[in-house]
Amino acid sequence: MATVPQTQPVVEAHSNALDPPIALYVHIPFCLSKCNYCDFNTYEGIENLMPSFVNALSAEIGHWGDRFKRPQVSTIFFGGGTPSYLSAELISRLMETIDASMQIAPNSEITLEANPDDINPCKAKAWLAAGFNRISIGVQSFHDPILSALSRRHSADNAAQAVTTARDSGFANVNIDLMFGLPNQPLTIWESTLERAVELGTEHLSLYGLQIEPGTPLHRDVNRGIVPTPNDDLAADMYEMAMDALGDAGYDHYEISNWAKPGYRSQHNLAYWLNKPYVGVGPGAHSSMLGKRFANMKSPRRYIDTIAATSYPSHSSALSIAEGELAIDFVETTSSAMAMSETMMLGMRLVEGISDIDFQHRFGKTLTSVYGHEIESLAHAGLIERVSDRVRLTRRGRLLGNSVFERFILTDGEG
Repeated sequence: MATVPQTQPVVEAHSNALDPPIALYVHIPFCLSKCNYCDFNTYEGIENLMPSFVNALSAEIGHWGDRFKRPQVSTIFFGGGTPSYLSAELISRLMETIDASMQIAPNSEITLEANPDDINPCKAKAWLAAGFNRISIGVQSFHDPILSALSRRHSADNAAQAVTTARDSGFANVNIDLMFGLPNQPLTIWESTLERAVELGTEHLSLYGLQIEPGTPLHRDVNRGIVPTPNDDLAADMYEMAMDALGDAGYDHYEISNWAKPGYRSQHNLAYWLNKPYVGVGPGAHSSMLGKRFANMKSPRRYIDTIAATSYPSHSSALSIAEGELAIDFVETTSSAMAMSETMMLGMRLVEGISDIDFQHRFGKTLTSVYGHEIESLAHAGLIERVSDRVRLTRRGRLLGNSVFERFILTDGEG
């Protein structure tokens, strides 16, 4: 497993040098079909763009490699969309480009998101040969009627077989995604889903409560009364059931939505939760580094055309990230207040919470001096607790995480 770098002082985020290693996110926007709950930057019916997209994506990866002088990368994550929908040849080409443009650190975690229907021995072995050592499978449920209601193409048996195929092909680090709080999902069905997940013995489990996102087909069906509104109390019961069942099965509940066997925490996601530098490539991908947050344009067609027309001087400063270069169409400078807010909201998702020593090292201020009132109030409400020099969520706090996180948002000038 890759080692996550230690927290660095925020003042270093504004220097002219990139402090490696970084995390790399690669966005693949293609889907054979789009699920009714999905509001990610994904598209169906544009398969004809795949070759030109891979050309553009390879060019963007090369640009960043040149700009940062082949930076060391600690984790790589291919997400989407459905990365496994690309041919094995195109996936391998992208990995070759990354290897040529950046320095992949020894023992790096390299993840591919995959749809169960895409996993077969031939593809799985090709992914391993390309350098992937972790696979994340979008199972969502082990109940066929729920899969159908979510417009998923696979069956429960297909999903279980996909896990077995990945394992038999050589993947020793397998994650599956599951969803709870779904319409027409009783507690008994959720319990059986957890039992089947435990039986499969994957190293990592990501459990997500359903969010009804505006503009999605599911949002429309709920508003029209075609689909019942999810029950928040039932979703909370499901979450607590997962905490107990997975804990009993030997999984470490290390982050609000994630459980892992010892030694298998998601190193890429830890880079986000610890507010480390990362770069995202591909349409709609976000980056955070050098005191800035920035994002690419969302349209795959615009992205392809823009990258094809892009050039910049080889002496361009790594710090001079601006809208209009490469495919970037959003840039925001990270203020001290913003950096502290993000560090708290992300770090409090972890079971260890936030260390006062680390916070002082990064910002030159104690947690109490910045958030004393909030910490006292939330502790009194039983939502957070102090353990040694750390502040972390209680079990009850995990159920009400968003209400806790919003208390740590600072406006510019605060802190």
